Amino acid sequence: MSLDKLRDEVAAVNRELPRQGLVTMHSGNASGYDPESGLLLIKPSGFDYEAITPDTLVAVDVATGTAEGGLKPSVDLPHHLFLYRHLPEIRGVVHTHSNYATAFAALGRPIPPVLTAIADEFGGEIPCAPYADNEDEHIGQAILRHRGRSPAILLAHHGVFAWGGSPRAALKAAVMVEDVAKTVWLAMQMGHPKPLPPDELEKWHQRYQNRYGQERP
Repeated sequence: MSLDKLRDEVAAVNRELPRQGLVTMHSGNASGYDPESGLLLIKPSGFDYEAITPDTLVAVDVATGTAEGGLKPSVDLPHHLFLYRHLPEIRGVVHTHSNYATAFAALGRPIPPVLTAIADEFGGEIPCAPYADNEDEHIGQAILRHRGRSPAILLAHHGVFAWGGSPRAALKAAVMVEDVAKTVWLAMQMGHPKPLPPDELEKWHQRYQNRYGQERP
């Protein structure tokens, strides 16, 4: 993907966050990484989502952390930088405070794998990392330590981080986190949902990851 196309996609993903009910006002952010240029593109700090265009995104050198242009990058930039530096396969990161998922985070609880939809996308429970403050690389370190194979994680008392092979893939993971969190919460009001057995989790995960959808040329 060219840097111009990445700008278009990152801007579109940021604008999609409030439309999907994942953020309110200025909370949350999305970024994308172009390994050829070594730049990530991220939402400007305190910026109205509807005002985001490809040109308002802040470009940041991933190696140095130096931002280009006159706008300040999101205050969550250090966590995005940490993930791109330590997970070289990812190209997109989304951070949200979506209600149902963050309710689990407020309790410091993972989302249990009681649905095939959780097995499909996440391969097991959606983990919850212990509380980490916003100093230095603490949040990034907590994510890396507790993520397992899930493309998303809850941060205790904070919110959600999701990532993927593109900004849109990270958005999909963030949307699915909130969707399954809501369903699991509803199920918990009626009873005590039981996790799927590990072999069933693996069966659903492999099918979804390897056989679902269309092949791209």
